Amino acid sequence: MVKYRRLLILVAIFLFMTWFGSHPYWVEKYYSTGLYPYLAVLLRGLFCWIPFSMGDVFYLVAGIWLFAGLVVLIRRLIKREWDGRQWLGWGRRMLEAVLIILIVFNGFWGLNYNRLGIAYQLKLQPENYSEAALQSLIDTLTIRVNENRLAIGKNKATTRQVIFPEAYSAYGQIDTTFSFLHYPVRSVKVSLYGTLGNYLGFLGYYNPFTGEAQVNNTVPRFSIPYTTCHEMAHQLGYASESEANFVGYLAAVHSTDTLFRYSTYFDLFTYANREMFFRDSTAARQNYKRLDTLVKMDYRELVLFLRAHRNPLEPVLNRMYDGYLKANHQAKGIESYDEVTGWLMAYGKRYGRL
Repeated sequence: MVKYRRLLILVAIFLFMTWFGSHPYWVEKYYSTGLYPYLAVLLRGLFCWIPFSMGDVFYLVAGIWLFAGLVVLIRRLIKREWDGRQWLGWGRRMLEAVLIILIVFNGFWGLNYNRLGIAYQLKLQPENYSEAALQSLIDTLTIRVNENRLAIGKNKATTRQVIFPEAYSAYGQIDTTFSFLHYPVRSVKVSLYGTLGNYLGFLGYYNPFTGEAQVNNTVPRFSIPYTTCHEMAHQLGYASESEANFVGYLAAVHSTDTLFRYSTYFDLFTYANREMFFRDSTAARQNYKRLDTLVKMDYRELVLFLRAHRNPLEPVLNRMYDGYLKANHQAKGIESYDEVTGWLMAYGKRYGRL
């Protein structure tokens, strides 16, 4: 019985965290705005001084360890080296390892999936909206994306040495209005797997074990500012992809850099018009035609980039990520990113601006 003591303790901790996570108000008060901000600052402080992503290194080491373990496991299966008792011991150790990973994941960040979040903090009430309301939002976004693209002109190139500090500055601007978006201790890194990420389909990601935000630096430049603000929102404890999109929007539009505002409105127009396409494809095509020529050129650049990196694994990985999001209380899976449209509607209705 002694050998199962650790397993029982881990099961008890996991069950407690699951029970605690089933009470969103408790999560919001005691974890997301209580313990988590201090834990997040501690994690970022541990790794922010390292110029590359330690989280990416950890993932690489873990991948090598898992592959080596799989090879050993297959060899023992083939050679029948273990008896039933040894396999039972292996199963117990694997279950313990999985429980430890889940406990650390939820304790370091994952509980934020259960919080009340930005709707509670801003007193927003996302509701079902009509096609006319959606078109009105698209009209506004069309104006914003066109005017910001014209302000940029032909030269939209920039570097991470400019983008990352400007993203920090943008959050510094927004926290004067919404203090809960205060972002101390900077830790945004360039992903070590950027080229690979182009084939796997990611622009950025958050590592809950190190507190680092990773950004794919090999994609079209105009998409990077909004992605950076999105990943920083995850660092602040907004786990939901739609909330991270919305918080990233709040920060980016407060930037003094026109490229940040353009990057944001470009993505928001895409989300909203994609929804319009499913409702009225003719209207969506007309909306696209109203975009400035330079914006259309950027769309063309992005489409060609995505086509150049299509591969047979991408649909499989998308389904896996879709399952991960659904397992973490995001019922629409990958389509959760598009829900930012509803947040924009609610925000515009309450605060009278976009």
